Amino acid sequence: MAVRAQRPAARILLVDRSGGTPGGHVLLFRFTPDDRPPFWVTPGGAVDPGERFEQAARRELREEVGLDRDCGAQVAARLVEFVTIEGVAVEADERYFRIDLDGCTVDPSGHTDLERRVMQSWRWFTRAEIAVWPEPIYPLDLLAMLEETDAPETVS
Repeated sequence: MAVRAQRPAARILLVDRSGGTPGGHVLLFRFTPDDRPPFWVTPGGAVDPGERFEQAARRELREEVGLDRDCGAQVAARLVEFVTIEGVAVEADERYFRIDLDGCTVDPSGHTDLERRVMQSWRWFTRAEIAVWPEPIYPLDLLAMLEETDAPETVS
């Protein structure tokens, strides 16, 4: 069995509550790698050397979405194995942070060259759309994670 590289990562559950949709809309990015079918993921990415998970969450939010703000406390964690877009087999220690806001426009100007190539689109999903979307959405338990992290006053 091959040893996988360790990859600490910070991911953000970004929920737009404007518009009155129960549960709001969740931002997901569509990845279109050359070596596998397209899939959708929450904003986020690898923790840089010397960086804390909280710092990485803020940096990734700024780079991928264009928002520069504190992501608050960690709300979930998971260990998962996968192959990165660059083809590296990893065991990822993913920590999740959640931000609920009223309205947000994605600014892709902070995307890296690789992100511009493989992460060309994004979309705000309702929970009902996530449940039936034909392409894979990661984390696979996103709906449960959202439900578990809903504030009591926002549960529909």
